[in-house]
Amino acid sequence: MAPVTDAGIGLVAEEFPGAPVVGPRRTSRPLRAARRRRQRIIRWCVVAAVMAFFVIPLVAMVDFTTRLLSGKRSAITWKSLLHFSTVDEDTRALLSDGLKSSVILVLLTVVIMLVLLVPTMVWVRLRAPRLVRLVEFVCLLPLTIPAIVLVVGLAPIYRGIAHILSTKAIWLCFAYVILVLPYAYRALDAGLSAIDVKTLSEAARSLGSSWPGVIWHIVLPNIRSAVAGACFLAVALVLGEFTIANLLSKNNLQTSLVQLGAADPRLAMALALITLLLAFLLFFVLSSFGSRRRTGTSSPEKRSARKSLKAVPAAGPTIGKATR
Repeated sequence: MAPVTDAGIGLVAEEFPGAPVVGPRRTSRPLRAARRRRQRIIRWCVVAAVMAFFVIPLVAMVDFTTRLLSGKRSAITWKSLLHFSTVDEDTRALLSDGLKSSVILVLLTVVIMLVLLVPTMVWVRLRAPRLVRLVEFVCLLPLTIPAIVLVVGLAPIYRGIAHILSTKAIWLCFAYVILVLPYAYRALDAGLSAIDVKTLSEAARSLGSSWPGVIWHIVLPNIRSAVAGACFLAVALVLGEFTIANLLSKNNLQTSLVQLGAADPRLAMALALITLLLAFLLFFVLSSFGSRRRTGTSSPEKRSARKSLKAVPAAGPTIGKATR
């Protein structure tokens, strides 16, 4: 069969205007190569724009911490951070108190959020599927309420907490759990929707597992990525929250940085930059933990399958004796 030429394509197009015409194969490769180049350029432009969105503010922060009022460059701010013992005692106390409060708040918020949401969402999916929409509505409700309005409602509650417990900032974890509910619910809901919770729980219960064992050994390993995403969002919210802590007169990392910025803005900016870099590092650790897949003998699915295979030949003689 003779190959189709450009002249033949032109004659077919003139004779049959509506007929589909397939061009010669020699022109398809350049077209695909050009399309790949165009897609590659667009992809790199998008990546460059996203990187610029994150990198330019960091470069501006570094520029602010090293530029004096006269326009000259100086590393005195970073030298004072390297020799942190030379910083004013009140500044050190303020920063250490805010950092300690934020670390404790991160841990408490993540633990309370997981303990509250995971069993509730599993129970609703198994026992009361009609309440799924109600639970979703309650969890997403904080998105529609501004933080300033939440403070108005939370202020009397925290006055009672101050009388009963203490005035420490760690009790802000209850307010932060409310704030993180919408984001954590969406992350966990996506993870639970990807697995068959009912079948897994019924199989575990039929083998004698308790409900805490079902959640700990069956559900959580299968939604590890969703749990890591929910923890990621909770950490980001707690480390960056300022409004509620400031209006309730509590000290966390953000409020301490704002107070320090009134006295030494370059030192506060340098500390904020270090906090951002540490937060990025923590987020990468959480994302790698969520995406890591267990392989080898440590996999719970392989261990359960191995136990089932071991149990099959052991059950054969028993069934034979019973039939005889």
